[in-house]
Amino acid sequence: MKQPCVYIMANRRDGTVYTGVTANLPRRAFEHREGLLKGFSAKYSCKLLVWYELHDCAQ
Repeated sequence: MKQPCVYIMANRRDGTVYTGVTANLPRRAFEHREGLLKGFSAKYSCKLLVWYELHDCAQ
């Protein structure tokens, strides 16, 4: 089982940030960088991982 993680992605243009939760941070960061996810992070080009924190559970 993967460890839950809270993370923040940002863009370099205007400081827009996206906060998310995942159990697979490397995969999720890749999906953001490559534009594979639709929605807010794609619309605002939030492709730079700027912070993350691992947790014992997702609650």
